[in-house]
Amino acid sequence: MKEQMQLEKIRRETCVVKGTHLKKGRTNSVSPGATASRNLHYGRVRIEAGEPAIEFETGTHETGFICLNGVATVSTGDSTFILNRYDALYVPRDSSVKVEATEGCDLAEISAPVENRYPLQFVSFSEIRKDPALHFTAGKPPIERDLNILLGKNIEAGRIMAGVTFSSDGNWTSFPPHEHADLLEEAYLYIDMPAPQWGIQMVYTNPQEPELVEIVREGDVVLMPQGYHPNVAAPGGSINFLWMMAANHESVDRKFGVVNIQPEYDTGSSGLEASQK
Repeated sequence: MKEQMQLEKIRRETCVVKGTHLKKGRTNSVSPGATASRNLHYGRVRIEAGEPAIEFETGTHETGFICLNGVATVSTGDSTFILNRYDALYVPRDSSVKVEATEGCDLAEISAPVENRYPLQFVSFSEIRKDPALHFTAGKPPIERDLNILLGKNIEAGRIMAGVTFSSDGNWTSFPPHEHADLLEEAYLYIDMPAPQWGIQMVYTNPQEPELVEIVREGDVVLMPQGYHPNVAAPGGSINFLWMMAANHESVDRKFGVVNIQPEYDTGSSGLEASQK
């Protein structure tokens, strides 16, 4: 029988990190101890035009890179990849990484510790958009969103999963409200929300007295160590985010779309069924 995980509490102090996109270089914003994450790590690799390459080791972490802006050249081992916007790259543990960007780039770096070494894998966003099990519209107004799975069942990995979701203007997303029980922890990084766009993110186990109700803007991160986590865009704009997950138990818990819906809103559909095709 699988061991029951002790889930972290939902507290603003450990579940909200503001303005993670503002610093240059390689930075870290989410890690165990400093935040409510158990295995999930998130940071940025941001290089301005003319700046030198950034080199580092992945150590015991499997690592996913998602290009948020610019164009990045990522080299590891004997392989080199060009990442354009929303392209992704999975790099196994015990790897050396070099990131270069002649005209500048901004990468999200997502990682988690793993025991096993999985293969190096590149994911093209343009190809994801052609696969109805990896790119689909979830829900209908006012909960409609465009969902793209970048690092999911399309790659071999131990813990991490990631993708990008874009809401329709003024819509709710992650609705009906759902939670991942003891399978996964998750975080949302809000992207493509230029001022004055903003939204509201909720994370709660008790809908009558939600633990977290937070205004979110470009570059903010909200962690969901447990609980339901719907959000909504302010009128006239959208709420867009890079979602990142880490399985609590390597391999066995790495499952997208396996959720528990808040009972009051459970009509038999999570909106994520297309991902199971």
